[in-house]
Amino acid sequence: MTTEVTPRPAAGTGTGTGQDPVSSVRRITDDLLRRVEQRMRSFLAAERARHAEVDERAVLAVDALSGLVDSGGKRIRPAFCITGYLAAGGDPHDPGIVAAAAALEMLHVSALIHDDVLDDSSRRRGQPTVHAVSSAQHEANGWQGEARRFGEGVAILVGDLALVYSAELISQAPPQVLAEWHRLRSELMIGQYLDVAAAAEFAVDPRLSRRIAQIKSGRYTIRRPLVVGARAAGRADLDDAFTAYGEALGEAFQLRDDLLDAFGDSAQTGKPSGQDFTQHKMTLLLAWAMQRDEHIRSLITEPGHTPDEVRARLLDTGVPEDVERHIAALVERGCEAIADASVAPVWRDELTDMAVRVAYRDK
Repeated sequence: MTTEVTPRPAAGTGTGTGQDPVSSVRRITDDLLRRVEQRMRSFLAAERARHAEVDERAVLAVDALSGLVDSGGKRIRPAFCITGYLAAGGDPHDPGIVAAAAALEMLHVSALIHDDVLDDSSRRRGQPTVHAVSSAQHEANGWQGEARRFGEGVAILVGDLALVYSAELISQAPPQVLAEWHRLRSELMIGQYLDVAAAAEFAVDPRLSRRIAQIKSGRYTIRRPLVVGARAAGRADLDDAFTAYGEALGEAFQLRDDLLDAFGDSAQTGKPSGQDFTQHKMTLLLAWAMQRDEHIRSLITEPGHTPDEVRARLLDTGVPEDVERHIAALVERGCEAIADASVAPVWRDELTDMAVRVAYRDK
């Protein structure tokens, strides 16, 4: 299982028990994240048992989901949801926040499965993707039809199943989160569409690339989960601060993703490197670089060139350094946005710590 990126709980919550506040908050936060894991696993186990009564084949879809959940992941969305909830004074014993955080992770699993089909990715979290496994199964058994089409069809259905499960989980969350949840889901889908369309057009438009980074990934990763958490605690008054923080940090998160795809170690990230190049993804990194060096386009679109050639050319433009500076500015902007938020200072410290960990992660 890959290492989880979970928030470092902050001190000074005033538990009144004589226990060190740092240890107390760490225990509460970690306990909530463990309960999210247990909720997802127990939910999927119950679904597997229910469908096993229908047909032995029916459990394979649930098993595919369970395999991806069990493979680990950073759990960034549940972590921000829980942090927003606790910072807003939410009751850690309320099962509604566990359901909301589990729903966010299940939605993320759905997006990953579909994203792997869209990107023709063979690996995720160090394991073969759902469509790759299903295609190989089709070929090994000599079944009728096209193995690729079968694998992608299965992945679409399994991803849809995760989407259905996320809706069932969110129905058990406090009802005041639903408006934010609906916006989160629609933005995710529109962002994915814009990403596909921009890749097909492959037109240099940094403004569009930045917008896609915000909508496709940033908002549903950080901004919306934070607001969902705060609203679950009944604190809609935190919307503005959490939105400004989440917008800035969400963009930084996606820019780090772009850098990791271009220059990261696939053994560390758990997925193929250079995939944005092969899929013609017009990331902000590429858009800025192509404004400075038109030859990069031919390195990506014409056959016979390698990702290493693209990487070398990107470094020559100096854009990766500019992206790093932009990430640093975004982190600073996000932290400034919560400087006057109506939360305990310890939670501002916690959100600052999370900003650094997310923006400067290595996978």
